[in-house]
Amino acid sequence: MKKLFTSESVCSGHPDKVCDQISDAVLDAILAQDPIARVACEVCANTDFILIMGEVTTSSDIDVEKIARDKVKEIGYTDKSTGFSFDTATVLVRLGKQSADIAMGVDASMESKAGGDVADEIGAGDQGIMFGYACRETDELMPLPIMLSHKMCAKLEEVRKQGVLKYLRPDGKGQVTVEYDGKKPIRIETVVLSTQHDATVTTEQLREDIKKYVIDPIMPTELIDNDTKYFINPTGRFEIGGPAGDSGLTGRKIVVDTYGGRCPHGGGAFSGKDPTKVDRSATYMARYICKNLVASGLCDEVQVQLAYAIGVAKPVSVMVDSYGTSKLSNEQLADIVVKEFDLRPYAIIEKLSLRKPIYAKTASYGHFGNPDFSWEKTDMVNDLKKYL
Repeated sequence: MKKLFTSESVCSGHPDKVCDQISDAVLDAILAQDPIARVACEVCANTDFILIMGEVTTSSDIDVEKIARDKVKEIGYTDKSTGFSFDTATVLVRLGKQSADIAMGVDASMESKAGGDVADEIGAGDQGIMFGYACRETDELMPLPIMLSHKMCAKLEEVRKQGVLKYLRPDGKGQVTVEYDGKKPIRIETVVLSTQHDATVTTEQLREDIKKYVIDPIMPTELIDNDTKYFINPTGRFEIGGPAGDSGLTGRKIVVDTYGGRCPHGGGAFSGKDPTKVDRSATYMARYICKNLVASGLCDEVQVQLAYAIGVAKPVSVMVDSYGTSKLSNEQLADIVVKEFDLRPYAIIEKLSLRKPIYAKTASYGHFGNPDFSWEKTDMVNDLKKYL
């Protein structure tokens, strides 16, 4: 009996991803001037319109409208005839200050009020649950379907920006279905890719080109067979795209951002949030924990759940599930996590260097699996091997 799993990714020109990238570009610009700023920046976009809203408490002085226009230009929306362009879009900025009630809990945690140490100074910026995950399916210790989907969509953008296929436009999305034998990927069942294009290309030519220049260079040949199915622009034409074709919103692609549906998602989005928001920082920490647990050999697959209360530094719960791939019990693994990893927001921020303007790069093709990100390091492996 076939066991199939599918994950999707989207290109940087997808309307929701446009918004994520603007949100994180604003965040980075603020953090570059003011590393302790509080930022919750959200964006929505529609036909030639961008609204930037949220709560920001900062000493920085930035040109938010220019940042948004520059990002849209970088993505590739430069033709006003498409209905959305960096130079013609109306940009409306509505940024206020962080709520004093929220700031009160972040500025001084419950533990710091009781005389805790320096790492207790920052309380969690909100309540919530965060998940991390790692497995041995890829070199990145990520699930194969989401990594193939990301790489395929990134290749599509590369081909567009390098001018290999001049008729391509920025919007696009893809997905990959992988067949498993137990936990082992054995073949690729289906590849789906839809890309925006101009009026000059026929559907037949586009399908041939995308297969040759985008899909074939990415898909592992050993997992492709005669029964692998390809759906390239299955509806036919895709000329109207980006925010002109469908409104965009920050934080609407959270499964694309994480593990492609392989593990639960706590519900909180990442883009536009400074690291005092545990939606972001604790999810990064959960991935860091999982990757180091797998890399150390303590398990072959693992999921970690962290939960926080607003204004409280320490998590209210830590759960580990190794899916039966560890010689240690889940309870023992959870005890190791609590002992070896400081899960207070201040400590997470320091450990992963999260006060830096590093976030714009996370807003396309996933927050996990990129070796450039600090939470992808496996520098805790030696500390964990003593538990083998």
